[in-house]
Formats: sequence, structure tokens, C-alpha cells
Amino acid sequence: MLPAVLLAWAKASEGAIHIATPHSVFWGAVVAVTGAAITLLGMQSLWVSGGGLPMNAFPPPRFVTGGIYAVIPHPIYSGFVFAGAGVSLVFGSASGLWLVTPTVAMGCAALVLGYEMPDLRQRFGGRTVSPWLSDDVGAPSISSRLRVNFAVLLPWLIAFGAIMVIGKPAGAVATYLPFETHLPVVEWTELPYASTYLVVLITPLLLRSRQSLRTFSLRGWTAILFIFPLYLLLPIFVPPRPFARTTMLGGLLAMERTSYSGAGAFPSFHVVWALVAAAALGEPGGWRRVLGYAWAVMVAVSCVTTGMHSILDVLAGAAAFAAIANMGRIWRAILGRAERIANSWKEWRIGPVRIINHGAYATLASFVGTLIIGALLGDEYRWVTVSIFLCATVGAAFWAQWVEGSPALLRPLGFYGGMIGAMIGALPALWLRANLWTVLTAICIAAPWIQGIGRLRCLVQGCCHGRPAEGVEGIRYTHPRSRVCRLAHFSGIPVHATPVYSILWNALTGLVLLRLLALHCPSTLISGIYLVLSGSGRFVEEAYRGEPQTRIVFGLRFYQWIAVLTVAAGAVITTVNAALMARGFQFKFSLLALAAGCGAVAWFVTGIDFPESSRRFARLT
Repeated sequence: MLPAVLLAWAKASEGAIHIATPHSVFWGAVVAVTGAAITLLGMQSLWVSGGGLPMNAFPPPRFVTGGIYAVIPHPIYSGFVFAGAGVSLVFGSASGLWLVTPTVAMGCAALVLGYEMPDLRQRFGGRTVSPWLSDDVGAPSISSRLRVNFAVLLPWLIAFGAIMVIGKPAGAVATYLPFETHLPVVEWTELPYASTYLVVLITPLLLRSRQSLRTFSLRGWTAILFIFPLYLLLPIFVPPRPFARTTMLGGLLAMERTSYSGAGAFPSFHVVWALVAAAALGEPGGWRRVLGYAWAVMVAVSCVTTGMHSILDVLAGAAAFAAIANMGRIWRAILGRAERIANSWKEWRIGPVRIINHGAYATLASFVGTLIIGALLGDEYRWVTVSIFLCATVGAAFWAQWVEGSPALLRPLGFYGGMIGAMIGALPALWLRANLWTVLTAICIAAPWIQGIGRLRCLVQGCCHGRPAEGVEGIRYTHPRSRVCRLAHFSGIPVHATPVYSILWNALTGLVLLRLLALHCPSTLISGIYLVLSGSGRFVEEAYRGEPQTRIVFGLRFYQWIAVLTVAAGAVITTVNAALMARGFQFKFSLLALAAGCGAVAWFVTGIDFPESSRRFARLT
């Protein structure tokens, strides 16, 4: 049924996407058939080597690493995504290629991260680590080396090709400094510039240890996940500097320049890949390291001398590599800060009233959310903004009472109840003859920032906490007031930093929505994409949460089912034919007072209680 549903979705949402889309029956058929073949080979491996069916309901009893699994990770999902892209190319479907296929890929990733990986660890333990990602002593196998090309370099090539096809973003600016337009193009430097492709391609074949191959692969994937969102979010287009070719290398350089050249330039992936390869090849140290980095510097210089990049592109590429190479330290610093916040509970008593410091984060979240919604709706709908805030607050309280209420938690708050309440609060806009989709889009654009900031309160209170971390770094809760210590009894045990996971995903979601707003996309497309992104992230997050009161329903946590419904609802909304574009921001100083008032109410609801009272909603903890 799923392929039929996806085809129907692509057809119904076709008018919502306006991006240049290649149309090729031949190449589309090649991609689709290849994807189908990969899927079938994956199924065969699970049948023969795994001894089971390729279905989550009847998982194979043996962990499979051979056959197609030795070359392509998750071949059934990978092949299905390829098949979807191929069919989109056959029909020249913009919605199929730029909306449905990426959503399917993200859905597959969410299913792997949010269900299959935890399930595999539970059933097979450490054997779930694929040989190509192990850091065992010894040389990597040929299949492990080839797998890097399929698992890292091929996805990069596809993603970069997509950026090229999308082309120049709306409102794009170049990163050239004033004097760079007068710099000459040095044709012979095309040699080190073009060498990047060959060196990066053969690097997995030259590495001596599994640990080096693992580091190269992880850095490559980190670069993909870190840099490609920047290409989509930043309106930057750096056209190559013109030149008159006089040599054979100049002709090769001219061949590299197309109408798409300039997209995906900041930061320069040439510089990033050169530094990643140089670090891997120079791992033994000594002259190899010196030679590797000398070559990488030549590549960086050639990016400017060939006229293909600006100096800022190169510097940004070097900075991106520095962040990628130190991602472990950066992540540990983030976790350290999160752990300090998680154990920062403070409270003050004034008679029967208790004031808790974590209410400040809810205040900030409400303040920012009210500013965003109010600025998008404008002065004429100011009372709609107030209605949205009040109904969202009431909805969050009643949802949590229904789902999680207990004698120990008499005033919890639920995010999904807040979403439903906000939608109800938007209904008065109909009496003011406002377009409801415009109001709902304003809520969606504000939602990730409200939830992301609100997760800081979750850290202090201990709600939305993770389960004990296995194989990854976590954070420790030690404050006796935290729900992690009082209810889950995980005091001092490293647990998954699920609020941090949520903050990072919500920040990315928020930036995507702001970019869509800047591109003047239809309101329904923005709202639908928010629900798709929010549901996908929540599905994964829930797999690593550890609240004891969350129910398990048919093998999934209750909120994972809600997340699946959220993604489905988002897909349906993208098919609604609403040509109305989302409104832009209209900030006025009078809005600050309204946002401050909503923030004060939020602190009372989330950070002030009456601990001696036994009335419903009287106590927070």
C-alpha cells in the first residue's frame, strides 16, 4: 500500500513545489530499477542469512552483515528511497523528488534510529556494530572500504547534485570581498583543485586501519549532516570568476563551470573533503601528515586561484572541518552544560507559595513564541495571539492530566495538548475574516522555538528525560527534586540527553521554516513540513526517553504513535491547495508588552505552585 499512497501524495501536492526538476525516462528508470534490485537483494539476505522475514513484526533471529549488507547499509530502505527518486525522475515530478522522496528517506532514518537500532541492541548487543564501523585493530576488509563509497561518498554526491539542480536561491548574495573580483584565474591550479575528487575517492582504499576508516566515514557523514543544511538555509550563491582559457587545464576548468556553479559554495566542500582525507591519510604522523596537509593547503589555495570559490568560502570550509574534527569535544561541552542546567533547581518559599527557577525558561519560551506569532499576524489580530497562548496553556495542562496525571504529578504539561489548544485558540480568527491557514502557519513557525527553549525547563524539572545511556555519553541528574531522581530512580546514572536532542532538532526545524517563509512558500506547505519534521524528530527522541509512566502500545511508546500521526497529518496538509503565502514579520514595540505578559502567566503556570495543597493543579511536583 505504501507506494500507492506515496504516488497519490506526490500527485496531490504537485502544485506546492516550484523547484527546477530534471525529467528523464531513461535515467529515472535506471535509478528506479537499481533501487528495486538493492531492495530485493536486502530482502534475500535477511531470508537466507538472517533466517527470517524482512518485516519488523517477524525479525530475523540472526544479525546479517554479509551479502548486500556488507556494501550498502540498510539496503531495503536505501533501495526504496532510490526507487522513489527514480520514479520521480521518470515523471519529472517536483513534489515526488523534493518533498516525497526526502520525507521517505527521513522516515526510514527515523525508523532505524527510533526503533530498529534500540531493538537490535536489545536482541544482539554489541554484535550490531557493523565491521566497517568498528575500531578493532587490523586492516579493513575490501568490502568495508567499498562500503564507504556507497554509504558516505555516494550520498554526498547525490545531495550535492540536488543542491546544484536547485540552483541559485532567492535573494542570494555572493561572498566575494571587494578586491577578489580583480584577482586573476591561474589555470594550472586546476590540477590540485581537481585532484580532490580522485584523492577522496581512493582514500578508503589507502587507509591502513579500521579505526582510520571509521574516523574518515564518521567525519564525512558529520560534514554532510552539518554543511548541507547550511546550503539550504543560507541564501548564498558564489558564481565563478570569469576567465579566458588558454591551456588544456583551462579547458578542464571551463568544463567544471555550469549554470549551477556557485550553489553549495559556502562553506567550500573542496576544502572540507581535502582536510578530512589529509587527516585520515596522515594518521601515522611524520612525513605522511606533513605531506597530506600540504596537499590540503594547495587545494584550499586553488579554490581561490581557479576562481571557483571566494576567500570566505575557503575560510568557512576550514572552520567547518575544525568543528567536525572536534565534534566529540563540542558534544561533551554541550552535555556538560546541559548537566549543570539539569541540576540547577532552586526554589523560594513565600508563605504557602513556592517559586521555582525553571519557570524562567517557560517564560522565555512563551515570550519568544508570542513575539513570533504576534509579529506574523500583525496588530489587527492581536487578540488572536492572546487566544492562542491561553488555549495552548489550557490544552497542555489538560492533555498531561489525561495522559500522565498522577498523585505525584498534579500539574504536568503536555506538548501535544498545547498544539491542539493553539489550533483551537486560532479559531477566533475566522470571526475576524482572517485566513485560518495564515494563523496556523504562524503557530507552526513559532512552535519549534517554543518547544526548544521549553526543553531547558525540562532539563531542570527532569521531565522528558532519557533512559540509561548504553554505548554513548549521557548526563547525570543528582538533584533530589528532579523527576529523574524521584520517580525514575536514575540518580547519578548517565542517561540519554533527550531534551538536548530535542533542542537541536527543533532549532534545525525552526531554521528550515524561517527559510521557507523567506522564500514566500504557501502556508499549507510550511505547516505540513513543520508537522513532518516535528513528528520525525519526536519519533526518534521517544525511543531514548525513560519516563516510567509512558505507556507501550503495540511495541511502540504512546508518543511514537502520536508522532506517526503527526507526520501523516503533515503530508495531508501539503496537499491542500492554498495559494496564500505566509505573511512576513511586522514587529512593533507594543508587542513586547503583550509577550512579557504572556511570559509572566507562563511562569505562574510552570514555575509557581502551592506545595502544601492537595487540590488538582495546585502542585508541580
